[in-house]
Amino acid sequence: MSKDSKRFQAAKKAVEPGRFYTPMEAANLLKTLDTANFDETVEVHIKLGVNPRHADQQVRGTVMLPHGTGKTVRVAVFAKGEKATEAEQAGADLVGAEDLAAQVEGGMLDFDAAIATPDMMGVVGKLGRVLGPRGLMPNPKAGTVTFDVGKAVTDMKGGKVEYRTDKFGVVHLIVGKKSFTAEQLVANYGEVLGEIIRAKPAAAKGKYLRSISMTSTMGPGIPLDTSKTRSLVEEEA
Repeated sequence: MSKDSKRFQAAKKAVEPGRFYTPMEAANLLKTLDTANFDETVEVHIKLGVNPRHADQQVRGTVMLPHGTGKTVRVAVFAKGEKATEAEQAGADLVGAEDLAAQVEGGMLDFDAAIATPDMMGVVGKLGRVLGPRGLMPNPKAGTVTFDVGKAVTDMKGGKVEYRTDKFGVVHLIVGKKSFTAEQLVANYGEVLGEIIRAKPAAAKGKYLRSISMTSTMGPGIPLDTSKTRSLVEEEA
């Protein structure tokens, strides 16, 4: 048995079977688990009572994390002229038009998010088979097809994250790094949960929040109490 699997098994034993943790309890427990030698990403996985095969039950959008993701986000912007300059001034890592599209077509994917001005979508649309499967395709619903490229770049680098249900009706979202304080993780989680609740489709029937777990990159899932949805930090600090 490898060292990593021994670590995982030991961490898994620390999670009580059948128990549903409050967000603060889960964040505190996660931070004590010895699961890796690097600063792991912390995620939540939220199983929703929706059928994503139906267009009116898909859940997607963006959420701004108050404490950021802890990750350095590389942003590519497809724009020309003044908008290209605006993107560069806002801190975009890659800016271009047809030239940038040609690089992406050739396999260059050295970025974590892509933004495009509406007039560039004729060019960017042709990159769908490259960007789509990686979740990098600019989308108006996510605010990544916009003429306000300066704000879009600032938001993306400041902690704005996109989400959407997968084919099983699960939303996977980053809420920070293991080096964050428990309070920071819970504050980010609270913002995520509030957004997911606000995004509930009218067509969704029955229990909406089916199950939620918090986990780190190399750690076990910690089941959360789905009834804890309001004023999380204030209630438990």
